[in-house]
Amino acid sequence: MRRDIFTKDHDAFRDLVRTFVSKEILPHYSRWEEEGVADRGIWLKAGQYGLLGMDVDTEYGGGGDPDYLHHVILAEELARAGVHAPALSLHNEIAGLYLRTLTTEEQKRRWLPGFCSGELVTAIAITEPDAGSDVQRLRTKATRHGDTYVISGQKTFISNGAVADLVLVVARTGSGARASDASLFVVESGRAGFERGRKLDKIGMRAMDTVELFFNDVEVPAGNLLGREGRGFAAMMRTLRQERMMIAVEALAAAEKVFEDTLEYCRGREVFGRPIGQHQHNRFVLAELATALTVARSFTDRCVAEHAAARLDAEEAAMAKWWNTELCQKVVDRCLQLHGGYGVVREFPVARAFVDTRVQTIYGGTTEVMKEMIGHSLL
Repeated sequence: MRRDIFTKDHDAFRDLVRTFVSKEILPHYSRWEEEGVADRGIWLKAGQYGLLGMDVDTEYGGGGDPDYLHHVILAEELARAGVHAPALSLHNEIAGLYLRTLTTEEQKRRWLPGFCSGELVTAIAITEPDAGSDVQRLRTKATRHGDTYVISGQKTFISNGAVADLVLVVARTGSGARASDASLFVVESGRAGFERGRKLDKIGMRAMDTVELFFNDVEVPAGNLLGREGRGFAAMMRTLRQERMMIAVEALAAAEKVFEDTLEYCRGREVFGRPIGQHQHNRFVLAELATALTVARSFTDRCVAEHAAARLDAEEAAMAKWWNTELCQKVVDRCLQLHGGYGVVREFPVARAFVDTRVQTIYGGTTEVMKEMIGHSLL
C-alpha cells in the first residue's frame, strides 16, 4: 500500500530502483559477498540509471531534484532486497551532502560530474582505532605548509574505502581537542602516502567493502579543503541528522521485509498438523511484531516528512535511529526463531538479515549515544 508521503512519481521511481536491483545487483550479489567488494562497474550503472547525485544541480551532471524522498525510496528498496553494496546511500546522502553544501564553484566542477556519473566513488573517513562515537578523540592531523596540507593518521571501518576515488577525511588542524580544531579534506586515491589496509572480515554486510586507511604524510593542495578550516565538527553535526534518518529508514524497511517473509512462512509451514502461525504463542509473537512495526512506520514517515521540510530536530532523528535499529534486531531475532532450523541457513533471507542488520545499532552513533543525546535534551 502506497503511503501518504509518496506520489505517483515516487512510485515510478521506486519501480526504477527495483529494476536496477533485480537486473544489476542481485545476479552478482553472492559473488560480491564472497569477494568482499562490489564490482566497480556497478557504480557506473547506478549513474546511468540516474541514481547518483539526484539532488545535485543539472549543470554538474546531477538530477536537479532536491526531493529528499527519492533518497528514502532508494534506501528502502536496497534494504528490502537485503543488499548493502554498492553503498549508494552513503555516497548520495552523506558524501553528497558535504560536496553539495561545502564546495566552492571550482570544487563543484572538479568533483560533482564524476560523483553523479559513478566515475568518482566517495567514502567518509572519520572513525579511528581509538575514536568512534567520541569524535573529539580524533588524532589524524593536517598541517599547513604554504599552499598544501600534509595529512598524517589512520582511519578504520571505512565503507567504500576499497574502491573510493575521493575520500572525505576529518583531520585536526589545531593543536587541541576542541571542536574548532578539526577540518574536512578531500583526498584523491592516487596521492603519495595514501594507502589502503586490509578489508575487514565482518560477520555481515560482506559485499560492502570496509577497510582501514593510512595517511602517511599525504600532501593535498589547500584547494582540497572543504568549507572553512576549523569547521569540520560543525559540518559533521549538520550531516548527522540525515545519516541517522538514513539508517532508521533502512532498518525499518529491512525489518518489515523480514516480517513479511516470515508471515508467509508461518502460513505455509506446518508443525503438529497445522501451520506454525496457527499456534497461539506464535500468533501472539506475530501480533506483537506487527504492532511494533506499524507504530514505528507511523513515526518514521512523520520524521521523513519533517526532514524533507527541514523541520526535523536532531533529537527526533536520534529517536528514530535507535528505536528502528533496536526494533530491527528484535524482529529479525523473533522471525529467525519462527523459521526453526531453516532460520540459520543462509539461503533464507532471515539468516542473512540476522548478521547484516546487527551493526545498525552501532554505526552512525550507538544506541547508548542516541539515548544520551535525547536525555540531555530533556533536562
